[in-house]
Amino acid sequence: MAKTISSNFTHEDKEQSLEKSEHLIHNKEQHRQHEYYKQLAQVIRNYSEVILFGPTDAKVELFNILKADHYFNKIKIEVRQADKMTEPQQQAFVRNHFYKL
Repeated sequence: MAKTISSNFTHEDKEQSLEKSEHLIHNKEQHRQHEYYKQLAQVIRNYSEVILFGPTDAKVELFNILKADHYFNKIKIEVRQADKMTEPQQQAFVRNHFYKL
């Protein structure tokens, strides 16, 4: 079953933040990203195997956070580089990955 957790940091938030100092923007982005990673970690706790994939380095950042927490030691987490995909392409990517196991 696929579960999508979307970040709520919008383009509007970023534009409003640009009016403030760069430092405040950075802190706000880091805080929201940390909260987003916490949400993802809560979901990942329910699985024994997980694949993190996508076109950016966010998957590696999340992987490093999870690996630093001993709770995730028993969860098999793989990281794969992937191009930007539509939702059906993402579902096929995950399905193909786990059927090969």
